[in-house]
Amino acid sequence: MSVVVDTSALFALLDRRDANHPAAAAFWADPDDEDLVTHAYVVVESVALVRARLGAEAVAALVDGLLPAIRVEMVDRPLHEASLADLRRIGGGTSLVDRVTLAFAARHGIVRALAFDADLETAGLRPVTTGG
Repeated sequence: MSVVVDTSALFALLDRRDANHPAAAAFWADPDDEDLVTHAYVVVESVALVRARLGAEAVAALVDGLLPAIRVEMVDRPLHEASLADLRRIGGGTSLVDRVTLAFAARHGIVRALAFDADLETAGLRPVTTGG
């Protein structure tokens, strides 16, 4: 079964001071042969966040250490435009990347996420770290 991976989880894996690091690391150490997948917008967001908060060495750990274990899909025009339309419809509230994640998960029938983002959970993605 596929699990969508969010920026919040990638950051938590890299930052030992993050409150979610233990849960993220525990799942990462034993993912039960899950199909880990994300989209390119999460990669872009993650690289920017990690560089700003943790530095270039952490970016290398993300790119060379974490991302090879995750299938990264490109965001096509229909997914991008539908996510923008959804963002406009709800009047903001969540990020464009989160809207893409939700639409991506729905498109692929994914119901679980390696994420520590209340917006994703509120929208219906079950976090794998709290009940698998």
